[in-house]
Amino acid sequence: MKIEGMITAMVTPFRADYTINEEMTKELIEKLIADGVDGIFILGTNGEFQSLSDEEKVSFCRLVVDIVDKRVAVYAGAGSCGTKLSIDLANKMNDVGVDAVSLIAPYFQKLSDKELIAHYKTIAENVDLPILLYNIPSLTGNPISLEVVKELSDVKNIKGIKDSSGDFDNMKAYIEVTKEKDFIVLAGSDSMILKALQAGATGAVAATSNLLTKIDVAIYQNYLKGDIEAAQKAQLDIETLRGVNKLKIQPAVLKRSLVLSGLNVGEVRLPLETPTKEDDKKIQEMLDYYKGKL
Repeated sequence: MKIEGMITAMVTPFRADYTINEEMTKELIEKLIADGVDGIFILGTNGEFQSLSDEEKVSFCRLVVDIVDKRVAVYAGAGSCGTKLSIDLANKMNDVGVDAVSLIAPYFQKLSDKELIAHYKTIAENVDLPILLYNIPSLTGNPISLEVVKELSDVKNIKGIKDSSGDFDNMKAYIEVTKEKDFIVLAGSDSMILKALQAGATGAVAATSNLLTKIDVAIYQNYLKGDIEAAQKAQLDIETLRGVNKLKIQPAVLKRSLVLSGLNVGEVRLPLETPTKEDDKKIQEMLDYYKGKL
């Protein structure tokens, strides 16, 4: 399996009672595939993984795998604070047929490089699936250092890393230190998709592509065609959404944007706060800006 292209960091659709909305999950996935994404990344930060039980996660994986039906790759977040917990969840996800699992660095407790390496190697030894590391130190407090990536890139089924550090130099260093290995780097920060591709990343995991699917796909497709001017234009075009997203903790504004655009994916689970009526006005202005582009 090639881990590449424009991959959507998909939101988890909920009903009014905050249970998973199967019908809307199908509608969203069909939209994403029709608009050209190369993969679906579920149960990440924008998928509210932290507020779902393991039972819900496995059930959601099964639903998504069935809907996608091998048309694109399905990546699922299986990371947690505990090594054994991650192994157990990843194996359950393997049983329902995901293509790879993403493992966010453990959070809450500050870990040494030695501890991070032991955590990931132990999981890799006990999970028969391709593994993507997930670096988002602003939320975990545990950056995955260059030294950790260098060592883990030699582990057979650890196939790459999604870097959401927002630090381009860090991402570029990952690319440089692993360029001779069977290991890829994905941009996890939507603002630097094109820069990452130009530096050697194989793709991006983009939350904005839930709504701006065609625009995000255009970044990648135009890059492949060598039309950097068009790719840069598309890259800049996502900034209006990114600006509005800052009104609340993600994915609150993103989900509300989808609802107001006609895809009723529901609200975020507590303790995240749903956008206010004043926020809605700004979100609607953003949607008006993208009229005809969605």
